[in-house]
Amino acid sequence: MARILAPILVGIIALAVWHALVTLNDVPVYLVPSPLNVAEALVQDRALLVGALLVTLKVALLALALALVTGVLIAFVFVQSRLVERSLLPYAILLQVTPIVSIAPLIIIWAKNLTLALVLCAAMAALFPIIANTTQGLRSVDPGLLDLFRLHDASRWQTLVRLRIPSALPYFFAGLKVSSGLALIGTVVAEFVAGTGGSRSGLAYQILMAGINLNMPRLFAALFVITLAGVALYALASWIARLSLRGWHESEVASA
Repeated sequence: MARILAPILVGIIALAVWHALVTLNDVPVYLVPSPLNVAEALVQDRALLVGALLVTLKVALLALALALVTGVLIAFVFVQSRLVERSLLPYAILLQVTPIVSIAPLIIIWAKNLTLALVLCAAMAALFPIIANTTQGLRSVDPGLLDLFRLHDASRWQTLVRLRIPSALPYFFAGLKVSSGLALIGTVVAEFVAGTGGSRSGLAYQILMAGINLNMPRLFAALFVITLAGVALYALASWIARLSLRGWHESEVASA
């Protein structure tokens, strides 16, 4: 109960301080709305925000799935050869440190389908943690167990499936938790660059339009929805990790 109530209490205190500061200083709504104004916008614009959220989540989940598949496959290749890893890892790092906002326009221009372009941009943002963590996990095996597998003439495939992959799961899920948030961030950035409107618009477009129209309550409401979506994705990744690791890995057995 303490794990649940403590953050809720902190959130209530933060909202109370926010409301008090805005009310006592008589801050205009078009500058900083009060929590009550944001709550009203959430209720009044719920249909608009929910529709935009579904568009953003669809792209983010597709991008996360693409990053997972691509990142795991690249990690499997890296772990087979140090030479390959040393040859390709700098380019993976280069991809990570390149700002998505600088290359998103090119991807949007080159890709004929807008959804595909948004997915590619978001997947690029979420890819590196999967590669780095999974590669580290595949290499972080117990040397004694590795010698035991060699002693029994285990094939490379058997060693990969029965030793390296189980050892890499905690690292993989750590990367998944990071990449889930990065996929959402990449989606929002790509939507800002694309500037899509109409029925295909996501939360980024709603934030942009609310800022232009000085509709601060809707802007804060959209930010709140994005925050909730990010927390939900992280919680989902944590739940999957707990479900997969409990009963055999010390990180979850100790916290059970």
